[in-house]
Amino acid sequence: MKNWLVYILLCADSSLYTGITTNLNQRLKAHLAGKASKYTRSRLPVKIIWTESNHTESSAKKREATIKKLSRHEKQKIIVGQKFTSSN
Repeated sequence: MKNWLVYILLCADSSLYTGITTNLNQRLKAHLAGKASKYTRSRLPVKIIWTESNHTESSAKKREATIKKLSRHEKQKIIVGQKFTSSN
């Protein structure tokens, strides 16, 4: 069973991008090459600022969806390590 990760990138325009992967190094290289996401392609360079590991594919997708719905302020709380619990 693969270990899925949820990650947040900081883009050059200071926006935040959330995604999932099983190979973070490979995924970051794809982002930096402009091949991983239409969103990040126009916001290069990007850097990894947060990761969360030990997910199944299903739980990673659910966590990604939850994070994408959060406000920037709520995402920043996650990044600095403050606990965020969804209302779901």
